[in-house]
This record gives sequence, structure tokens and C-alpha cells, in this order.
Amino acid sequence: MKSVGIIVAMDEEREAIINIMKDIKIEQIYNLRFMEGTIQGKNCILVKSGIGKVNAARTTQIMIGKFDIQYIINIGVGGSINNLLDIGDVLIGKQVLQHDFDITAFGHSKGYITGVGDKITCDRGLVNEFEKVIKSIPERSYKIKLGIIATGDIFCTESWMKDKIRAKFNADVVDMECASMAQVCYLDNIPFIAIRGISDTPNGKNAKTFDENVKLISKRCATLLKELLTK
Repeated sequence: MKSVGIIVAMDEEREAIINIMKDIKIEQIYNLRFMEGTIQGKNCILVKSGIGKVNAARTTQIMIGKFDIQYIINIGVGGSINNLLDIGDVLIGKQVLQHDFDITAFGHSKGYITGVGDKITCDRGLVNEFEKVIKSIPERSYKIKLGIIATGDIFCTESWMKDKIRAKFNADVVDMECASMAQVCYLDNIPFIAIRGISDTPNGKNAKTFDENVKLISKRCATLLKELLTK
């Protein structure tokens, strides 16, 4: 039976998903705890990768290699670099990229990856399903938008860096994992999508804001996942 793969980076994000899962069984592979259970009757496998692109890519490949995966969803928090996205809002990734990947010395644009391109487009079918979910829950206190996620091995704290990434890539959110997961899925022909709740905005003080919001935003993303898996 095929399963929905769910990958998170942190404990808070994992706990939010565990709270909506049933009949959980745990299998440990290479020190990763894969939690198999059901959400809304659908078979799901949840794992925490750890922070950063290498951890994320490693975990994604192990999941694909060890389990029969239908598609992968990356769920977690991120920083807004679009002034139209506030803390508490949610972004569904239409495209993802690696803002710190740089082979411009060889004539390529910043973020371009050989054999992959400048951006990876998330699975259109999954994006369409999320659009239906968004329309089905109009009464809410936060915004849900589609957009671009920029991944890099840095927790972005400075306003100038936020503005630079926004101007260069027209991105909406920064994070540290999802584009590396997307790259593995792209190479392995596995559908992928990302959900990013806004926990902070880079302003020099956002590490504190992140800590204050990570649990609430993780729960919000888990609720959206539950709605998607209901369909």
C-alpha cells in the first residue's frame, strides 16, 4: 500500500502531526524514527529530518528508498520575505529554489542547479488540491497563499538579506530544508509539495519571534494537512 510521506525538520512540527495521527508504529532506520500511521484514514509515514539541506535531502532519499511513497509533503515553519505575508499566515509552495546555490562563475544564474534548473515546480495536482482546501475553509483569521519558497543553509535574520533574496528570486518565504527535499523528489520522480507557516520575519530580532510562534504555526499547518487528506 502506498503511503503519504510527511517530512518535518523539528520536534515542534513533528508533535503537531503526531497529534492528528492514529495507530502509530515506529521503525528506526539509520537513526531516523519513521512513524507509520493514519491521518483521516490515509496511510502516512512521518519523519523528522533535522535542520538544514543535507539532513533534509538524506532523509528524503531514505524515505523513498525504504517505503512505497505516493508523494511527499514537507511541513514546517518559515520566515516571510514578502510584506503581504504576516506571522500566522500560511504559504503553499508552487515553486521552490536554493538561494545559496551558486555556480555563477560558469555563466549560470544564481540558484541554478545542473540537471535541475533554476526552480523546481511542486506537483500541480497537489497544488490544485490545496487550492480546493483553501476555498473550502473561507472563515479563518489568517491568509493562505500560493508562492515561492527559497531554501538556504542559514537562518535568515537580517533585513538586507531578506530584501536581497526577495529581489533576486521574487520569493515569498525563506526556510532551510524544502528545496533540497524537492530536488531529491524531482530526481526520483516522486510528487512533492511544501506547506510553510509564517513564524517570523527577518528583522534582526526574529529568532525570538520564531521561538514564540513555532508551536502555534506548526499546529496550524497540521490542521491544513488534515483537511487535505480528508479530500
